Amino acid sequence: MHCTAFATADEYHLGTLSQDLAAHGYVEVTSLPRDAANILVMGVEHSAKEGDPGTIFFFREGAAVFWNVKDKTMKHVMQVLEKHEIQPYEIALVHWENEELNYIKTEGQSKLHRGEIRLNSELDLDDAILEKFAFSNALCLSVKLAIWEASLDKFVESIQSIPEALKAGKKVKLSHEEVMQKMGELFALRHRINLSSDFLITPDFYWDRENLEQLYDKTCQFLSIARRVKVMNEKLQHCMELTDLMRSHLTEKRALRLEWMIVILITIEVMFELGRVFF
Repeated sequence: MHCTAFATADEYHLGTLSQDLAAHGYVEVTSLPRDAANILVMGVEHSAKEGDPGTIFFFREGAAVFWNVKDKTMKHVMQVLEKHEIQPYEIALVHWENEELNYIKTEGQSKLHRGEIRLNSELDLDDAILEKFAFSNALCLSVKLAIWEASLDKFVESIQSIPEALKAGKKVKLSHEEVMQKMGELFALRHRINLSSDFLITPDFYWDRENLEQLYDKTCQFLSIARRVKVMNEKLQHCMELTDLMRSHLTEKRALRLEWMIVILITIEVMFELGRVFF
């Protein structure tokens, strides 16, 4: 069976999404604890393979994780989801930066083994949903991070000519407003990664659920979340230094231009005074 995750937007309207999906025949699963906030869990009528019910996790942060769901059903859900997205991502990027893991039902404790999820077949429905939630939470972080990695790579590509131009002593074709806009893009991306997401800390939900925390942490380790965040922050720091250098360079150019304007104005005034004295 397959577990597939997509990040499609910055955020979802979960309330209206729940109503819309219910109108299309999907059933909301309400077995999650109250402290698992900002999550919507929906069940599908026909799963892709026998042995486990099809389940979909929607995270308010803009990611959806499908467990044992048919491709046709997945496509339909994604179409319904489009109406409830805030700041949607490019469709090609969404499908390119997805995550997919195989999973099976087996005896013994649930775990992630060699890239395959093994779920305890003896769990009741509520406990199985909780364990799927822990795996889904890590997958959600991975696909969101993948989207931001793509955004950062695109940003790096847009400024890669600047160091070479500075090295060659050429004029950099960027205005002060454009440089400030690029600095704003970097600060926004840095804020998303380090302040408005769970990349750097384990969510509070897992503090008193040690078995779920282990599943979440192991999946994050397998998906290299911590290493990828570290690499992104190093890239962001380098980009910040470069844009700050550009801002300082443009500020100095503006100050020099003002100084020359003052010198020229003083020179003109002196010439007028000299002309008045002699003529």
